[in-house]
Order: sequence, then C-alpha cells, then structure tokens
Amino acid sequence: MDSLFLTNLTSPPLLFFLLGAVAAWVRSDLEIPEQIAKFLSLYLLFSIGFKGGVALSESQLGAAVAGTLLVAVLLSVLIPLAVFYLLRRSLPAADAAATAATYGSISAVTFVTCTSYLDTEGIAWSGYLVAAMALMESPAIIVGLLLYRMYSAADDSSRFYARDLFRESCLNGSVFLIVGSLIIGWITGPSGKESVGPFVDDLFIGVLCLFLLDMGIVAMRRLQDMSDQATDMSVPAMLRWGLALPLAGGALALACAYLLELPEGDALLLVVLAASASYIAVPAAMRLALPEARPGIYLAMSLAITFPFNLVLGIPLYHQSIRWLMG
Repeated sequence: MDSLFLTNLTSPPLLFFLLGAVAAWVRSDLEIPEQIAKFLSLYLLFSIGFKGGVALSESQLGAAVAGTLLVAVLLSVLIPLAVFYLLRRSLPAADAAATAATYGSISAVTFVTCTSYLDTEGIAWSGYLVAAMALMESPAIIVGLLLYRMYSAADDSSRFYARDLFRESCLNGSVFLIVGSLIIGWITGPSGKESVGPFVDDLFIGVLCLFLLDMGIVAMRRLQDMSDQATDMSVPAMLRWGLALPLAGGALALACAYLLELPEGDALLLVVLAASASYIAVPAAMRLALPEARPGIYLAMSLAITFPFNLVLGIPLYHQSIRWLMG
C-alpha cells in the first residue's frame, strides 16, 4: 500500500498540483491566463476522448460492456438521490439538490489523472470507460433538479425549462467535446491515432501538469475563501461531507465492480468516476436552472475538498481497496 501512495505522491502531475496549491497559499503571483487554462482543458478532453474512442474501436462490445455502462448510469442516478436525502436535513432544498447533482456527476480531470496513473503503473484500461464518463455527466443534473422541484414551493422564479436543462446537461461544451472526440476516435481507429499520435500522446503528461498547476491554484484559493463565506453549513461540516461522500460513492462503485468482475484498471476508473464530483458541468447547469443554490457550498466542497483528496490520497486508496477485494 505504501508503494502505491509513494508512486502517486511522486508523480509529476500531482506534484505540479501541489506546487500550484503552495503558490496560492504563500500569495505568489503565479497565474495561468484564463484562455490558456481553457485551451489546456480542451486539449485534455479531446485527447482522452480520442484515445478512448480508438481503444473502443479495438475492443469487442458485448454484454459485459453494456452492463458496465448501465451500472455507470445507475450510479449517477442513485448517488444524487442518496446525497440529497442525507443533506436535506441540514440544507435548503436548492443547496441539497445542487450538491447532490455535483456528487452524482463526475470530474473529467480526476478521470484523466487516473488514466495517467494507470499508464504509469502499466495497468491496462478499456476505452469504453470514456463513454461511461460521458454518460454519467447528465443524469445527476436531471435528478438533482427533479428533486428540487419535488421538495420546494413552485414559483415563477424557480422555473426551469426542459430545453435549457437539456442544453446545459447534454450539450455542455466539455460533454460535447469528449463525446465527439470519442466518436471520431472510434470511427478512425488505429490509423487515425497514427496521424495525431504525437499530439495526443507525447504532449499529454506535460499539458496535464500545467493544467493541474492551475487547478492547484484555484483549489487553494477556494479553500481559503470557504472560511469567509457564511452558509448554513460550517467549514468542519463541509470538510466532513467533502471527504465522506467520495468514499461512500467509491465504496458503492467498488461493490459494483466486484459483482461485474471488472479487470483492475477498469474497476479503478469506475470507482474514481463514482467518487469524483463535478466542478464544471454541474455549476454551469445550476447557474442557469437553480440560481438560488449557493456555489459557496456545492462548488467549494467539490473543488476545494473532494478534488484534492481524490488526487492526493483517493486514487491510491481506491486502487489498494480493489487489489485487496478482487485479488
């Protein structure tokens, strides 16, 4: 177990994330320009989607793949249901629904970092897990908003429209790009990868390092802002929930991976998807459909607590749990 944590703690992407966090902590003026950060994000989504599509074109689609994708979608429905009813006791319906959607959805960056971790460890993983990631983005958003409608008083200020909901949950730029790249990679196959191989392979780790440097800066600043925000949930409570929810989601996915008899790499990616929390797609949808929900709760928990935890400790912890359970 120690070797897994050591491998993760000495990986360049994670060290650059920690460098960014330290830079924000000591008030350095280190900054990644917004447009460059956006380009890095687009590159990572394109690269992982395209490589996943190529891997998908080389694999056989059968009942096992379909079952895993179905389980992934079910997880993105069950997790927000559980989170909502757990948090509804202490939070208004809007905040509970937004947080539920956040933890039912996924973090593409955590997934990408996990694929890099698996590649470093020499552990194979299947391209169809990229499709699972894309499928898990939208259901949690829809479930969260439906729960809010069930538990809040209906008024004109809280209405949302199906067309806008569909656009934000299914046509969100990050979802659209990764699904489109997956399809293109699947259509072009290995020959397509040969033509863009140097771009999607050779540059990947370097771009991931720069992106995580920026995310370290953002996460630390969000963590510093938490103490200045007055909410119904105290900072210690947010810390507890921000750590407990990914562990619970990961445990549920681990049980599913065991029942599905997934190989080691695929099991880890499924667990990481269930344990991660969105800080891009869900906030974009919540700003439109549920403006009364407070980002100071759901965004702070996902970006300042759950995201760093998964990167630093979560991935090797989930990996060790899979090895222990599945032999």
